[in-house]
Amino acid sequence: MKSAQKKSFRFIDLFAGIGGFHVAMGQLGGECVFASEIDKFAIETYRQNFNIDAENDITKVEESNIPKHDVLCAGFPCQAFSKAGKQNGFDDTRGTLFFDIQRILKYHRPKYILLENVRNLVSHDGGRTWQVIHKTLCDLGYLIPDKPIIISPHQIGVPQLRERVLIPGVLKNSIKVHELNFDIPSAKRNQTSSLNILNGTTSTEYQITEYEDYVLSAWNEFLIGLNQKILGFPVWASEFGKNEKISNLPRWKQEIVEKNRNLYKSNKKHIDSWLRKYNNLNDFVKTHRKFEWQAGEDIKSVWEGIIQFRPSGIRVKRPTEFPALVAMVHVPIIGWQKRRITPREAANLQSFPNDFIINPNKQQAFKQFGNSVNVSVVKFIAGQLFSI
Repeated sequence: MKSAQKKSFRFIDLFAGIGGFHVAMGQLGGECVFASEIDKFAIETYRQNFNIDAENDITKVEESNIPKHDVLCAGFPCQAFSKAGKQNGFDDTRGTLFFDIQRILKYHRPKYILLENVRNLVSHDGGRTWQVIHKTLCDLGYLIPDKPIIISPHQIGVPQLRERVLIPGVLKNSIKVHELNFDIPSAKRNQTSSLNILNGTTSTEYQITEYEDYVLSAWNEFLIGLNQKILGFPVWASEFGKNEKISNLPRWKQEIVEKNRNLYKSNKKHIDSWLRKYNNLNDFVKTHRKFEWQAGEDIKSVWEGIIQFRPSGIRVKRPTEFPALVAMVHVPIIGWQKRRITPREAANLQSFPNDFIINPNKQQAFKQFGNSVNVSVVKFIAGQLFSI
């Protein structure tokens, strides 16, 4: 992938994955002068797309051997800093991968930084992780927001619910402003459409199995026959008709059990008939006896929603947004097409361009897109950062 746009800045891509930062920076006019990644499959995908060898373990690379650059990009792993808040400078982050970002910034002092992490960074290790990151970057001479930016692709028109933390920064002595302000759209839900990322496929390999069709059809019948359509709790079929004492259970679990038992009592005729028809769910995998309806009254059928088979049960969401892509399993199912999304559609959800070369191994492709930053989100924040 090569951009015809004139290169206006140089950037490095740390913990690069398959190049989400690279795509965004390239679209903004940047040239990648160094990339670092340790996963061999991601390294190969990166090489195929950008003709750059990212096989560099950043913990073993001397900062003096990294080319000069204007922007440091990093989707670094989140780790606790055991000495957080003790103001020990480099010792606060030593032993973590953030230490490598810190030493590179100290040596090269690029004008801009843009870091990405999981939503949990804000509260990680009781908030101490963020405190150390904030103080470290400020001590290095960077102006960054007092609080990290939390943003999801659905806020900028991409139909995926995926909250992530973005940490932008700029060298204080290179600008005249004293605080960074970013225009972040409302996090209001249901303003996008999943149809925007679908390419369609005639391949049978993405179709749900006969068993999955059977299970989902059963839960659809269950849902349609209920006298209430808003379920604000997970349905646990194992609690239907039960009356054992639950005082020994944690309070949160007691509440779910009580709600399920009340649901059964108010829908007893329907549920009893349903259980008989489906052999008391004895043919179901244990986790598939749990059901989470998260679509309210916006849709009437399981087959109208976005579905996932998860350890916590079968989850159904509105068709307006996909759940967050993750590096594990749980590939979303398009209910009305009775199929899982394709790797190309996963790429669309992460805003990768059509000419991006996807790893031919389907499992690796889903893992790589699940681990990636969202290109549109990075570009949205970086565009504002560079205009300061």
